[in-house]
Amino acid sequence: MTKIFIVDYRISMEEYLNLKLFSDNIILCPRYEKLYNAIDGHVDIQLHIIDNNRIIVHKDIEKSFIEDLMNYGISVSYSKNPLEEHYPHNIHLNGLNLKKHFIHNITYTDPILLQEIKKKTLINIKQGYTKCSVAVVNDEALITSDKKIFNELTKEGLDVLLVPPGDIILKGLDYGFIGGTCGKIDDNILAFYGSLDNYKYGETVKKFLTKHKVEPYYLSSGKLIDRGSIFTIIKN
Repeated sequence: MTKIFIVDYRISMEEYLNLKLFSDNIILCPRYEKLYNAIDGHVDIQLHIIDNNRIIVHKDIEKSFIEDLMNYGISVSYSKNPLEEHYPHNIHLNGLNLKKHFIHNITYTDPILLQEIKKKTLINIKQGYTKCSVAVVNDEALITSDKKIFNELTKEGLDVLLVPPGDIILKGLDYGFIGGTCGKIDDNILAFYGSLDNYKYGETVKKFLTKHKVEPYYLSSGKLIDRGSIFTIIKN
């Protein structure tokens, strides 16, 4: 089994080395100059994982990044739409893809991605930065600060923790999103850029993780940082 992590090119050395304890296979998502600086290396903006064998990337991504993925036997498809600097033209791949549900501002979801998830329950919302806005604990348990996402997913019977917005670093903006601070790196481990000990709502999040038998793992000891999620692929 090969475990592959995909992360923002700006990951700190401390974060990189702590992540490396779980796998040597770390791919840096490259900078895309047409996005604004705060998100120009965010994984959840530039690509979308369909499953452990297939990824959709934005159509103008660096060729060397594609080669890195293909070296692990990952099949790569290109988006139909290009990414542009301003919302909503930078959200085409930022949908939340769960086992049974797909939630996004469907108007702006890339057609190639829509084709892949058409058999799932589609939930249309206004918030286009959907994946950024949601930390996935498991397919039935999620954390968000977006009330509309909370309401829609709760209606579907999912267990959703609603936390207030803010207290998350995203350089260049007032604050970042909870989904961008973390990612599952094992079945029962959710890794964070930063520590819940330095997050205003950290104790609430810890209790929710404990409820779902998931442990937090801190890649660094400071405040939570939105780096556009950690994507994990497992190749058998």
